[in-house]
Amino acid sequence: MARYDVVVIGAGLGGLTAGAILARDGRKVLVIERSNSVGGAASSYKVGDLFVEGSLHETSDPRNPRDPKHAVLTRAGILDAVTWSPSDTFYEVRGGPIGSPLRLPASFDGARAALIARFPDARTGIEQLMREIEQGPSESERSIAVMQKLDSIFGSNEAVKCAIAANLACYHDDPATLLWSHFALAQGHYLRTGPCFVKGGSQRLSSALARAIKSAGSDAVLRRTVSNISRDIEGAYTITHTAKDGGDPRTVAATRVISNAAPEALASLLPDDDAVRLRHHYATMTPSISLFALTLGLSRPPREVGFTSYSTQLLPPWMTRLADYPGGTALMADEPGERMPPMAMADYSAIDSGVPATPYVLSIFGPDRLSNWDSSDMDRYRDKRARWQDAIVRYLDGYYPGLAGAVTASSFNTALSTRQYLNAPEGAVYGFAPTRAQADAARSPRTPIEGIYLSSAYANVGGYTGVVEAGAACADMILSES
Repeated sequence: MARYDVVVIGAGLGGLTAGAILARDGRKVLVIERSNSVGGAASSYKVGDLFVEGSLHETSDPRNPRDPKHAVLTRAGILDAVTWSPSDTFYEVRGGPIGSPLRLPASFDGARAALIARFPDARTGIEQLMREIEQGPSESERSIAVMQKLDSIFGSNEAVKCAIAANLACYHDDPATLLWSHFALAQGHYLRTGPCFVKGGSQRLSSALARAIKSAGSDAVLRRTVSNISRDIEGAYTITHTAKDGGDPRTVAATRVISNAAPEALASLLPDDDAVRLRHHYATMTPSISLFALTLGLSRPPREVGFTSYSTQLLPPWMTRLADYPGGTALMADEPGERMPPMAMADYSAIDSGVPATPYVLSIFGPDRLSNWDSSDMDRYRDKRARWQDAIVRYLDGYYPGLAGAVTASSFNTALSTRQYLNAPEGAVYGFAPTRAQADAARSPRTPIEGIYLSSAYANVGGYTGVVEAGAACADMILSES
């Protein structure tokens, strides 16, 4: 039986980050991944000729030493192994109470100036808010919600609130429950360092981490599924993994196990007593929202049908207040009608993205729930999904005339797709929900089971920065205990 210091279950971004740091520090690491490639959500792939980015549309720039990912990816050995393509725009927002497009430059000074120019009557509040975001959220405001914070500064000025929180779905779907500290910290990273995209797609980042693990003398295996974790009387673990069809069982031994999966998925692999303890530990934690992701391939660049920024936040006409935002999450439970959810869009041809064209790729995503989709009849599911795709394209064509006629290819992933691909409860994309109700809940790589750790969004806050930080924290915890 092969023996390792650490076995990592799942080759998502958190597990790969932890594995690379540990391997480069001399630990013998094995990463076991059930899919055909590494990356989990941080993946890029082709559907015919259409390039599909799994999830990463922009992240704060890790080349800046003030970005939390800078030191982590340096330690993992891959900061300069990929190319980071910057955008000079944080996002453009239009629709809802905003009206005509408002472009927010990717800097504190630029965003502040743009907001004041559009909302001069809110100048004092904008200056106060931007100053507080730049300084970082205070401890006294650790448990307040985004809505509470924005209401206290802007009152009934819904347009400025919607402009400031237009990219809400990058974190959550309800400003009344989303933690202000989480939102402000993440927005601050973007404005401090500028947003960027991994040139060529997020698969480049995940593959670079896997190469770092192998270069350090450790290994990652694909198309293998962990089926069981057992523990001997001395506390060492035996991990059984099989081929995807359940055949060819193999076992390896390790003193420590890292799970890149959700706690519930991990519990299903453990002995009964350990599974009960693990489930009890996370019983009060609720999963985050899910997202739908529609990728369109166009016969011409999106700028030719009216797109003017790399990242665009489109708020629907029925959304007149920021408090209306949660109403978009459950819309896909029904047939498409007049109401569309809020959407975020990325035009990869607007920056040096390295995304192949033609077709020109436009990514569209928005809040979704697993309960919106019935998987009991997959033919009906696919038909409903197709109707929603057609409705979204028609809706966007109203803002960008000519878009519908330019579509030559498409790929539509829903919350159900996310649940199936990531094995994530409720199709959650950000781990546990970053809400006030869970502000004091312990998010840590450490689990109640000795020698077993989490290295994913469930060990920190969701999003790429949070997951990379979780990977580093997990590795450091193991190194400090060794």
